[in-house]
Parts: sequence; structure tokens; C-alpha cells
Amino acid sequence: MEIPEHLDALAAEGLALASAAREAGTDALVPTCPDWRVRDLLRHTGMVHRWVTRVVVEESSICHEAADEPALDGEALFERFAEGHRLLVEVLRAAPDALECWTVFPARSSLAFWARRQAHETRIHRVDAESARGGIRTRIAAAHAEDGIDELLAGFHARGRSRVRTDSPRTLRIRAVDTDTVWTVRLSAGPPLTVRGAAGLDSSADCTLSGTAEQLYLALWNRLPLSSVDLEGDRSVARLWEENSAVV
Repeated sequence: MEIPEHLDALAAEGLALASAAREAGTDALVPTCPDWRVRDLLRHTGMVHRWVTRVVVEESSICHEAADEPALDGEALFERFAEGHRLLVEVLRAAPDALECWTVFPARSSLAFWARRQAHETRIHRVDAESARGGIRTRIAAAHAEDGIDELLAGFHARGRSRVRTDSPRTLRIRAVDTDTVWTVRLSAGPPLTVRGAAGLDSSADCTLSGTAEQLYLALWNRLPLSSVDLEGDRSVARLWEENSAVV
């Protein structure tokens, strides 16, 4: 996906998040984040937006600590969230293609990294806000869902910080039935190694998760239970993911 697509998604997802949060009310529980109420969700996402804005504006080469969010609630909290989201979108739209700044993991460019990361960050938390509101969840286009699966598997879980590890090598296969896309994740005592496409199909899998790209995206990000997708093979491999895949 291209940078403008991610930025358009970031703009839309932030507005949708705020709308769902307002409908739910700031005191509502967030089922997909059991320790949070909606006010916590808004404060967290707003904090991330402002932190990334600073990284981009300052072209920082190091990871700065994020500033604490003020303990706002009600309309003041919604106004602060909207302002932070708007500033992030404006800053990323105005950033040069040659932007160089710190990123969580390598990418083809710093701007591509942050446009993509903040689109998915905001989309996932929009799903959280909608879980608090209840009712019909906004659909996620297959292309966006596929990209989010790529980011999670080949980005976050390729890092040394991934806790999805096992002493005995195992293989997890993920198959999007609506786009005919497959990822093969080789698990070991080191960070997972993900191969997308036919290159990973040279061996059998211990466990296969199948579903639409949207279902898999939400399940792998722990926003839907793994029972929402089809599972074949060794359930302990799926449990290993479910219990250890939270991004740190």
C-alpha cells in the first residue's frame, strides 16, 4: 500500500474512533481491552498520536519517552483527542519523502513506516471503541487487513522483543481465503520468521489458521478470539500465539 492510502485511512479511522467513543461514553468498558474504559482508550491513542507527531517534527533519531496525557474527561478529552489526531495527519501529509527519523523497526522510508503504523494503530483502537459502543463494527478492506497482518508478522514479531517462542520448532500457517494469501511463520527459540507466499509452502504446518483477511487481522491482533477463524492441526501452537503475541 502507498503512503497516501495509509494517510487517508488514518484520517478516517481517527474520526470513526472518536464517533464510536462519543456514542459509548467515556465511562464505558472496552471489551477488547478489559482493563480500560473509553477514557483510557482516548488518552492512550491521543498520547501515541502526539508522541509520533513529535518524532516526525523533530526528525528525532532516538526514541523519546512519550509525555503523560492530562487527566481530562468528557468534552475536553474529545477536543484534545481531535486536535492531536488532526495535527498528526497534517504533519505526516506535509512531511518530505526523504524524512529520516526513528522507527520501531526498519521500513522502506521513515514516512512510509509512520503513515502505515499510525493507520493500523488508529484502526485497531477504532475497533476497540466500537466494541465499547456495541452494534455493527465498521468493515476493514481486505488490502488494509493484509497489510496489517504483514506489519504484525514481518515487522513487530521479527524483532528480538517478540515473546512468541518455543523450544521445539513449530510452524504456524495463516491463510486468507478471500485474497488467497498465505503466510508461513516458523517458530523457534528465536524471533519468529515469516515468509509470505509460495516460498513458505515447502513444508507442512503444525497449525493452520484460515479466514478472511479481516478476520485474521483482528484475531492476530487479539481483537477477535481465535475461535472466530478456522483452525486445523495442533491447537497448542495457536494458543502459543494467543498467549504471547501482545506487542511489547
